[in-house]
Order: sequence, then structure tokens, then C-alpha cells
Amino acid sequence: MIVIAGPTATGKSRLALAVARKFIGTIINADSMQVYRDLRVLTARPSDDEMALAPHRLYGEIDAAESCSAGRWRDLALIEIARARREQRMPVLVGGTGLYLSALLEGIAEIPAVQAAVVAEARTLHARLGGEEFRRALAALDPVTAAKLPAADTQRLVRAFAVVRATGVALSEWQRRQAPHRGPSAAAVILLPPREALYAAIDQRLERMFASGAIDEVRALSARHLSPLLPAMKAVGVREIGGYLAGECTRDAALAAAQQATRRYAKRQYTWFRNRLRASNKLRKMVADTQFSEKSTPEIFSFIRQFLLTESK
Repeated sequence: MIVIAGPTATGKSRLALAVARKFIGTIINADSMQVYRDLRVLTARPSDDEMALAPHRLYGEIDAAESCSAGRWRDLALIEIARARREQRMPVLVGGTGLYLSALLEGIAEIPAVQAAVVAEARTLHARLGGEEFRRALAALDPVTAAKLPAADTQRLVRAFAVVRATGVALSEWQRRQAPHRGPSAAAVILLPPREALYAAIDQRLERMFASGAIDEVRALSARHLSPLLPAMKAVGVREIGGYLAGECTRDAALAAAQQATRRYAKRQYTWFRNRLRASNKLRKMVADTQFSEKSTPEIFSFIRQFLLTESK
């Protein structure tokens, strides 16, 4: 299969569409926010016209009232990969969520189900203590996981705390026990343009989003009064636009805050894809130090052809 990855606003979706059309592919979403149907504009999902040009899967698949974990996404992705192969189409995974791609390519620890009551208890404790204090509480139970997670990563902190409380075994220990994983062979194209150009593209895209429906999307989502701990409610831009809708700031201030939050998110993505997604005997990797453009397709297509020729031998 083919993986198109990198930070937000690098042109991954356009590249995935070009690859799918060239190599008879099915595009499978690997972005943790584009799986939610409520935020099409704010998460930059492909347009209807783009989706008509090649099969697209796992876009807008899940309601914002639900939570899509890496494990749930991986199960859905494996179904769509198998479906693409039955249809004799190339699976083209595209997205910027490193945790999702890692779960697919490297495997994910098999952890017993955690009762909803335990998760709710952990969320309540987090709300009472705050991120820093909650992470210290987790460190007393699972110091390895606590050391890896920033205090702002509410979802994963709560998950790790609930796992150790429910099972008596730290999440890091469950992961250590994981059997070696043999994932599918893949060719990965990673888009890592210069940061200045990336940040400029992010700012411009947020301006377009604000002008083309993102505010209305957040207004409709806010009207549902969902838990602020749900993943969709923590999508970059939701809190900032919510503040504007509540009269807490001006539209321009909300836009500037959303741009800044997106740049910070892109910086974390940049670091992850630069350092974590490594080439191996199962994963061929090409890093393109530019945003996607038509000029870059010959080199990218050549890389993919070479991968396919090697795999067919």
C-alpha cells in the first residue's frame, strides 16, 4: 500500500488524489479529525468534486458524539484495505495522525476492555486536578507513559490512567508485552516543506475556512452540548471559534488564535514524521521537502513505481 503523510496544510489530500488516479487507488483517511462528520470545513476534508474522482473511505464516518481511538480506526482501516484489494485497487492511506499510522504499520497493544465507569472516573479526576497535576497522579502508577505525554494530551492521559486502574497493569507494560508485528509493506511519501512556507499556508487556509463555513460548523456543533472531552470537541479551531461565538473575543482574535494553535499542532506533526516514521524492510520512505505541487509528481510517481516493481518480484 501507499502512505501519504506529513503535517497539516502540506497538500496531502491533493497528492493522494493524484496517486489514486495514477495507480488505480482507493483513498483511505488516516486523519483523526476527518473521521468526524460534523467538521468538514474546519478539518479540510476533500470536497464532493474531489471525492467523485476516486473512491474515498473513512471520511465523515463517525458522529462527533462518539470517540474514535487508534485501535478503532485501525480496525476500520484494515477492513477498507481488504476491500480495496478485493476490488483490485491500491490502498492509499493519507493523513497527518502519526498515532493512527503507527498503529497500522507497527501494530497496537492488545489491551483488555476498560469499563466506561472507570474512564468516566478518570475524566472527572482530570477535570478536578488539571493536566499537570493529573499527569503527576499518572506518573505514580505508570511513570513510563506519563513521561511520554504532555500535560495537554487529555485523551491519552485519561486513557493511560483508566487502563492501569481497570487492569492493574500499566499501559506501558501492555505495550512492552506486545508481540512483534508484521504489518503490510508500504511506500510512504512524507511531505515536510520549510516551516516558514508551511506556517504561511496554514494562516491562509484558516482565513479561507473562516470565510467558507467553519464558524457555522462550530455553531452547529456547540448547539449539541456535547462533552468537551470528546475528540471532535478538541479539534484545532473549535475552542477558538467557540470563544468568538460566546462573545469572549472578536472574529479576528479567534482567527489569530486558531492560526497559532494550528501552527503549534503542525510543529508537533513535523517533529513526529521527521523522527518517528522510519524506513525499514517493510516501509520504503521518501521525504519531499516541499508542499505538494504538480512539479513534484514525476519524482513521487517514480518512487512509487520502483516500490511496486520491487514488491512484485
